Amino acid sequence: MNLLDPTKPILRRKQRDLYCQEYQSLVSLYLKIAGKTIYSGLYSCLDQVCLIWGLIVAAIFLTAQFSPISWTTQAIAWSILTVAGTLAMMILTHFWVKQRQLNWILYTWVILMVGGVTVTDCGIFFGWGLILTNLSHLWLGLCSLGYLITGLGLNSRALLLVGSGHLLGILILPHVMGWQFLATAVIMVASLLVLAETQWDINVS
Repeated sequence: MNLLDPTKPILRRKQRDLYCQEYQSLVSLYLKIAGKTIYSGLYSCLDQVCLIWGLIVAAIFLTAQFSPISWTTQAIAWSILTVAGTLAMMILTHFWVKQRQLNWILYTWVILMVGGVTVTDCGIFFGWGLILTNLSHLWLGLCSLGYLITGLGLNSRALLLVGSGHLLGILILPHVMGWQFLATAVIMVASLLVLAETQWDINVS
């Protein structure tokens, strides 16, 4: 493992040729207005997972911050979204992780997500105050653990930095008072978008 390889940048713009070699299944998105391309993007299975989770995280934490919907209803919706996101992650990345014998990374994320939503639901349905007052801490911590483990598994400095950023986010939460869900959404979604839109260092065969 060589996390300090200076020849490979931590993040860079996606190199189409190298990306096609790394990932066999890619999705191209184009946005055209009046025949002019406004946006074009190339997304691997990992990028697609990041985008999906970005949408799910935004929906969950922004709803928690701004919506008057009851916690019970939100818990049910969160559970459905989290399970759907987990299934999508498993389907999209199954071939990639199997080919590289990294199934354990996928299983780690599944355990973290299912475990997290289980603890969250118990906190809401059984009124566990410690959980209810620390939901943002819980999810930033779980995601940080997932990124750090994945970063080590893929020898990726980018993921290690993202995981460390989530840990720092936990330290920020006491200073944002009633805006913890919004702060959590910003940290998590911004990280996912950066990973989805850039080519980050992966050092596995």
